[in-house]
Amino acid sequence: MTIPKKLLVLVDGSERSIQTVSYVKDFIPIDKNMRIVLFHVFDGRPEELRELEQTPNCINAVSQLQNQEAEQKAAIWWYLERAKEVLTKGGIPKQSIEIKFHLRENGVARDIINEAKNDYSAVIMRRRGLGALKGIILGSVAVKLLQTITFIPIIIVGQVPTNKKILLAVDASPSSRRAVEFIGSLLGCHGYEACIFHAIIGLGSMAFKFPEVNAPEFPEVEMPDNCIEAFKLKTVRLLQATKDTLLSSGFESGKISEKIITGAHSRSLEIVKEAEEGGYSTIVVGRRGLSRVEAFFMGRVGHKVVYGGDKFTVWVV
Repeated sequence: MTIPKKLLVLVDGSERSIQTVSYVKDFIPIDKNMRIVLFHVFDGRPEELRELEQTPNCINAVSQLQNQEAEQKAAIWWYLERAKEVLTKGGIPKQSIEIKFHLRENGVARDIINEAKNDYSAVIMRRRGLGALKGIILGSVAVKLLQTITFIPIIIVGQVPTNKKILLAVDASPSSRRAVEFIGSLLGCHGYEACIFHAIIGLGSMAFKFPEVNAPEFPEVEMPDNCIEAFKLKTVRLLQATKDTLLSSGFESGKISEKIITGAHSRSLEIVKEAEEGGYSTIVVGRRGLSRVEAFFMGRVGHKVVYGGDKFTVWVV
């Protein structure tokens, strides 16, 4: 799988967005084919200004608001230029970096989504900022981006210091296979360490659950040893296929590990726990799982990893 190396990096005029750019510099391999677009949707024009501009008797107020708008634009441009400097000092040629200062047209989220359709390989953003993307995980902009940008990966940058260790959470879904191919194409041949991880859910987590207070309680369902071994055998084949893809993409055999967890009550919790205990800075998950339930929003497991693994950088592919 060959992907265009064109990244849409959202810059909101905050220090956190500068850290997002630093992640691009520190983690993603830089070569002559890399293109970085620093993108900002300017939403700082006060509604009052639009109204007052239609009123001849409000010249002084209009002038003050226009000055505030100009100051905000200047501040955002300063951040964008600063972000560009971070990248150039990291070795990315100036001609490979583009700044797009976009005046809001249809709304912040919609304008980002429309821009993302222009042959990008991924969108990169922080979890929280001080500008239009404030409260990125719980805010309406973030939810809209995660729901709508299903055609390319979204990289949500966390606070854990960046290293070259990747936790690749896999299953047998097409989305998971695409995630493996994406990682291989972008990061292969650059010395990254990858752990291929799969959690086999316990039967107790699959049992029917009733929310009613007086509902009957059922005993924990036990999974027989031969059933566990059957799941393990299937998973071993999955992990081997994943490893073969990484090897063919340029990952070194000695830097690929595999881990299977059985009897998990929650795949997402096991993924986050493994990332914490293994010292990984980046978690990679497929957008959708195997079931119709997991196809809701962005996938049940992927959704919970984004929320529960809030310290980590999460790639949703």
